Amino acid sequence: MAERPTREDAQAAVRTLLAYIGDDPDREGLIDTPKRFVKAYDDWFKGYKEDPEEVLSRTFEEVEGYDDLVLLKDIKLESHCEHHVAPILGKAHVAYLPEGRVVGLSKLARLVDIYAKRLQSQEILNEQIARTIEKVLKPRGVAVVIDATHQCISTRGTHKDEVSCVTRTFLGEFKTDPRLEDRFFRLIGS
Repeated sequence: MAERPTREDAQAAVRTLLAYIGDDPDREGLIDTPKRFVKAYDDWFKGYKEDPEEVLSRTFEEVEGYDDLVLLKDIKLESHCEHHVAPILGKAHVAYLPEGRVVGLSKLARLVDIYAKRLQSQEILNEQIARTIEKVLKPRGVAVVIDATHQCISTRGTHKDEVSCVTRTFLGEFKTDPRLEDRFFRLIGS
């Protein structure tokens, strides 16, 4: 991998892009845009600086025998497509069947954010979330469904708004038991 450019390098690249589109990077309204742009990128893509497995590492075994579905639905998702760097906006629904231990609920939402805050395709995002839960928690099953709109479709190219993409990954018992799959979809209201 190439050496990471400096903040100053990134700001210079933004100035170049502003000139490329035909604007004057030195005009009053744009003079601080390179700094703001790079700061926004630091926020939008902060997932590169976080370890998705680490966020799931603290678990709780005091579950009083609970072994049924744990589901977080309607997790707000903000990402960017890796092809156009256009926003992907939607919701993720994440469930697992615990095997003797559970993770704090906020950790599942954080896991979604860590992967979403990277350049993504929705299909890969779906798989990364599910596979990380499977690897770290070792549950009996995992289900992840994402329903999102892609601004690369609605604001450029085909200009089709109100089109959403739905992806799903089922692992373990969710993949082998159709009743569990049906129950999951009923619970998320789909």
